[in-house]
Amino acid sequence: MGSKQFDESFWSGFYQADFKPWDIGFAAPSITTYFDQIEDKSICILIPGCGLAYEAEYLFDHGFQNVWIADISHRPLEGFIKRVAGFPRTQLLHSDFFTIEGPYDIIMEQTFFCSLDPSLRANYVQKCHDLLSPGGKIVGLLFNREFDRPGPPFGGKRDEYIGLFSNHFTIKIMEPCYNSIPPRMGHELFIILEKKED
Repeated sequence: MGSKQFDESFWSGFYQADFKPWDIGFAAPSITTYFDQIEDKSICILIPGCGLAYEAEYLFDHGFQNVWIADISHRPLEGFIKRVAGFPRTQLLHSDFFTIEGPYDIIMEQTFFCSLDPSLRANYVQKCHDLLSPGGKIVGLLFNREFDRPGPPFGGKRDEYIGLFSNHFTIKIMEPCYNSIPPRMGHELFIILEKKED
């Protein structure tokens, strides 16, 4: 279902050229701070559009064993497994997000939503809802800004996101992120969105 314009060859080209402007090189502090508060390390976590998956490495190193990472390109997955050799290969998903099956307790959002053509945003919301177990959550970051050049990344604003998610999710938190990395400070929202039951 993914946009043909932003297919596997599109994303793999960035890795082949070693040009990854979205890659901050470490796990986002706002995300690690959230997961540091979770005591139940058996929860099932999906990280779609994971890239080099520094958050997955952090979680795995901190005892979370049920972390699944997915990317439409094989290249970042190969890079990840070289870096985190002990990570279970069965939990690497070389897949289009819209073909993944659940359930998961948490979907971690970190620069995946903004990589999708905006025409797919409603599909993203529905797919997240379908993938999550009862009471499951989307946790992570969304850009709170527009970009002055063609995407990806594609920006957006809080009011737009509220309208997009509110039919399928209870918005627990959608607030300016206080511990963004410096280049993104003031331009991110931290989100916790809890699945509504039909």
